Amino acid sequence: MDSNHQNNYKLNKTEKKFLRKQIKARHTLLRHEGIETVSYATQVLVVANGGLGNGVSRNQLLPVLEKCGPVDALLMPPNKPYSFVRYKTTEESERAYVTLNGKEIVDDLGQKIILYLNFVEKAQWKELGFQALPPGLMVVEEIISSEDEKMLLESVNWTEDTENQNFQKSLKHRRVKHFGYEFHYENNNVDKNKPLPGGLPDICDSILEKWLKEGFIKHKPDQLTVNQYEPGHGIPAHIDTHSAFEDEIVSLSLGSEIVMDFKHPDGVTVPVMLPRRSLLVMTGESRYLWTHGITPRKFDTVQASKSHKGGIITSDVGDLTLSKRGIRTSFTFRKVRQTPCNCSYPLVCDSQMKETPSSFPESDKEASQLEREYVHQVYEEIAGHFSSTRHTPWPRVVEFLKALPSGSLVADIGCGNGKYLGVNKELYMIGCDRSQNLVDICRERQFEAFVCDALAVPVHSGSCDACISIAVIHHFATAARRVAAIQELVRLLRPGGKALIYVWAMEQEYNNKKSKYLRENRVSQGKKEEINSDTSVQELLVEQMPVVGNQDSACSVPSTNDFQKGGCDSRKVTDSKLPVHTNRTSFHSQDLLVPWHLKGNPGKNKLVEPFGPVGSHDPSPVFHRYYHVFCAGELEAACQTLSNVSVLQSYYDQGNWCVILQKV
Repeated sequence: MDSNHQNNYKLNKTEKKFLRKQIKARHTLLRHEGIETVSYATQVLVVANGGLGNGVSRNQLLPVLEKCGPVDALLMPPNKPYSFVRYKTTEESERAYVTLNGKEIVDDLGQKIILYLNFVEKAQWKELGFQALPPGLMVVEEIISSEDEKMLLESVNWTEDTENQNFQKSLKHRRVKHFGYEFHYENNNVDKNKPLPGGLPDICDSILEKWLKEGFIKHKPDQLTVNQYEPGHGIPAHIDTHSAFEDEIVSLSLGSEIVMDFKHPDGVTVPVMLPRRSLLVMTGESRYLWTHGITPRKFDTVQASKSHKGGIITSDVGDLTLSKRGIRTSFTFRKVRQTPCNCSYPLVCDSQMKETPSSFPESDKEASQLEREYVHQVYEEIAGHFSSTRHTPWPRVVEFLKALPSGSLVADIGCGNGKYLGVNKELYMIGCDRSQNLVDICRERQFEAFVCDALAVPVHSGSCDACISIAVIHHFATAARRVAAIQELVRLLRPGGKALIYVWAMEQEYNNKKSKYLRENRVSQGKKEEINSDTSVQELLVEQMPVVGNQDSACSVPSTNDFQKGGCDSRKVTDSKLPVHTNRTSFHSQDLLVPWHLKGNPGKNKLVEPFGPVGSHDPSPVFHRYYHVFCAGELEAACQTLSNVSVLQSYYDQGNWCVILQKV
C-alpha cells in the first residue's frame, strides 16, 4: 500500500496488520539479506515469502504474477525465501504491488503463504559460482530401460525373513540390504573375511557385464548396497572408506530423481542432479577427496528447463524451480579392496595415515574430568600469558562478523580474552568463557562477558542472530560432547541465524602447502624454537628451548592430585595414556596433549604444580592442554547429525577446519 494513500483514510484493523507485516518483511530483507527496498515504483519487485527456500515453486508463482502483466524475468535464488520479478513496464509492477500484496497462495506442501511485495532498484543475490563437475565424476543418463528398472525394484524383497543375512533393519531414515559383503555403518567398512552367501543378485549380472563392455566401469563389483529413501530423508556427507573399496564406486538411481551434494574440503559445494535411471560414477578425486551426501528435504532446487536433466545444477536463478521428491531406491556397487589404498590423497586416506590410539575417554564422566584438568584448570593458570599472545583477529572470522547486518545480536562462545568482541561496533556482542581469569580480562577491556560452560550457556533459546565458536570445540573429549557443543550453538540461534565454527585440523599440510603452524618451526642459533600455539594463525610468542622427547610421545595422564590437593575420582584417567605433541610438528594422533610453556609473570594467577616432577623449580613451567584435532569432513559430519542445521560453507583456513552453518 502506497504511503500517500494511507493518509487519505483511516486504516481498518486488517489493513493495519498487513502494513505491519509488510514493514517487517522489508526490515527482515534489509537486516538479513542486505536487500534495500525503495518507496517509489520501479519495474522490479522483491516477493517476500515467494521463494524456493520456503516451498514455492516457479510453476506456482509465475501464473500468479502474470495475472498483473507480462513478466520479463522471474529470478528465484536457491534456498532463499524470496524471489525477484521484473515486469515489462512500471505500470504493470505497480499493479502487482497493489493486487498481490497480502495475497495468500498455497505452497507445494499445501501450506498457506502470504506474499509481501516491495519495490527494489535491482535484483541482487550471491552466485553459486561453481560450474563444473568434480574431477572424476560422471553421470550417465538413461543407463537402463524402464523395464529393467521395474525388474530391479521388484527383485528387492523388503518383507522377507529378518533372519536372512542380506537383510538389515531400517536405519534412521532408510531401508537397507547388502549383498556380497555387509557394510558396517559403525566403522564404515566391510569384513573381508565374511562374504555373504549368494553373492550379488543374478539380475545384476547382465547389467554389469553391459556396463563393463561399454566402458562405464572397469572392475566387476562384488558388493552391493540397496538403499530405499522416503521423501524428506537423506544421508550425511561422507567419503567411502579408502581401505574398504577400490577406486570405482557407482550408484544407480531408481524410482525418482535426486540432487546429491558434493563438497570439496576447501568449502566448494557442487549440487548434482541424478535423474531417474541414471548411473553416477565416482573415481579419482571425486571418490577419494570430495564428500557426497543427500540433504534431508522434500523438495530439491533443480533446473526448470526441460532440456536440462543430469549433472550440475547451475547458478542461473532465472531457470531454477522446485522438484518434489519421490521414493528413491539406489543400487550402489563397489569392489572390495584386498590391498592397502595408495591413492594420491594421503591426508584423508586411512591406509596411509598412521594408526591412532583407541578413543579416549570411555565415558562422559571421564571426559568431563579430563577437560577439567587439561583444559579448564590450565587456562585459568595461563590466562595472562595466553592473552598476551592473542591480539590480532583472524581475517576470515572478521569477514564473517563484518558481513552481519547492523544491530545483530552475536554470542562468542569461548571468547577467551575477547579479541572478537569489538571487531564490528555495529553489532551487539556478548562473550562467555569457562575461564574466570580470561573473562576478567574481557571486562577490563569494557566488553560484555560472563563465565559459563559451552555446553550450558545461560542465554534464551533462539535469541541470537549469529554465534561464533573459534578454537573451542576441539577441547571436548568425546564425539558426543563435541556434537552437544554444536547443538548448544544452534539452540541459541533464531531460525535463519548463522554460526561460524573453527577447530584445529589434523592436516597441517594441505594442497602441498604447509600451514603457518608448521612454517614457524624455525631453527635459530643451533636451537629449535618452541612456540605456544593451539591454532596455526594465532599470534606467535617464540621461546628458545631444546626439544625433549619424540613427536607425540605417549605419556601417562596424571591424576587430579598432581594438580591440586583433594580432587575427584581419577582411577580411569590416571591409568590412561595420551600422546604429548611436539610443538610445530605434524600431528600423528587425533587426541593428544599440547604443551604450553608459561613465560613471564603470571600476575594474579596462582601457580599450581605443572606437569612434571613435584617440587620442580623450572622457571618456565609446562602445562598440557587436551585437544582433539579434526580430520577432513569430520566437523561438517558432526554438524550434519543435527536435523535443524544446514551447512552453508565448509573450508580450510591455515591449519583449521571451518564451517558456517544455518539454523533451519
